[in-house]
Amino acid sequence: MASNKNVAFSGMVGNILEWYDFTLYGYLAVILSQLFFPSENETVSLLASFGAFAVGFFFRPLGSVLFGYIGDKYGRKKALILSIFLMAIPTFLIGLLPTYQQIGILAPILLTFFRILQGLSTGGEYTTSVTFVVEHAPKDRRGFFGSINLLGAVIGIMFGSLMGAFLTSTFDKETLLDWGWRVGFLFGIVLAIVGMYIRKNTSETPEFLAIEEENKTKNPLLKTFIHHPKEFLIAIIYSSLQGVAFFLLFVYMPTFYSKVLKIEMSKALFINSFAMFVLIILIPVMAHLSDKYGRKPFLLASTFLYSAASVFLFKAILSGDIRIIVMSHVAFAVISSLFMSILPTFLVENFPPDVRNTAFSVGYNISLGIFGGTVPMVATLLIQKTGILYSPAVYLSAVAFICFLTTLFIKESFKNEI
Repeated sequence: MASNKNVAFSGMVGNILEWYDFTLYGYLAVILSQLFFPSENETVSLLASFGAFAVGFFFRPLGSVLFGYIGDKYGRKKALILSIFLMAIPTFLIGLLPTYQQIGILAPILLTFFRILQGLSTGGEYTTSVTFVVEHAPKDRRGFFGSINLLGAVIGIMFGSLMGAFLTSTFDKETLLDWGWRVGFLFGIVLAIVGMYIRKNTSETPEFLAIEEENKTKNPLLKTFIHHPKEFLIAIIYSSLQGVAFFLLFVYMPTFYSKVLKIEMSKALFINSFAMFVLIILIPVMAHLSDKYGRKPFLLASTFLYSAASVFLFKAILSGDIRIIVMSHVAFAVISSLFMSILPTFLVENFPPDVRNTAFSVGYNISLGIFGGTVPMVATLLIQKTGILYSPAVYLSAVAFICFLTTLFIKESFKNEI
């Protein structure tokens, strides 16, 4: 059996790479919109860039079916090695891609194609790595180990945010538009090499090895629909909040600070990075506590707080006072730690091992495809159409309220056998 240390690093490093690469695009969206989607109307250009961001998410469900199937039929380890490879190559190629000015319409087409490949990869990476780590974990520490993958994802996003801040503060606008933006994408290959090495030297999970022969002749997706429809619906509902909250609060916010509040982009990215640092600190703490007190209390508290406090915190951010902005963003990070640290393990615990990877992956990624990748575009349109600057918070609050009502009726899962 693999050591706990190797398992933890294997789950974390892939998510660091996947989310660093995938969200770096979001942080550089304003720059990429000018290079690949030029338009006389700045809002149209930005929306086109966010549209390419969303395309990757639309292909996440397909990726979840592909990697879920591989994970349930041929092993979690094989799926994880393939997913990290499929993310690294397109990211590296984006860093080398000629712009619209150089090759015309082919530039945004290729960029969108690479985003699709990234979406396929991301559709399998996070959920498969959660399954992999939780199945290796001791029963009384599943919450803690399940949070490691999210920790890796947030670290990856924080690295992406810091890279964006570094690039925008180091290079002047002309240099950044000329070649500076490429540095962040090319750097991702370093993380890929580390991730491939670690995963090749980690063993398969005991749960998969126990059902390997049995699963060779079964369709895990069809079995999920027939035998586990309730659990699958629960995965979709909770994952929708994960998508809206995560991508609104930690991917879209730097753009909101820059475009709406007119805060310098490097400063906006540093504010975002600090909030994510707080989230990183709290994730393992909350996950550890859930191993002692259960998942449901944390789900109840977090969904209620998202519902009740989101509009208030967004209005506080609109004050424009940097200190208030930082405190409000950190408050969002605290609420998010209550929800996001618990969710991955909770969803794994709700499915049996023969369909777990597929059911978790497809349910999670359907929601993120609909509610996650569209967040920057939806938030931009909400503000543009309503004229209400805190309208994205109303969207978050509404989704959270649905999850709160659902939580009232679910059963506790932390003592379930997996």
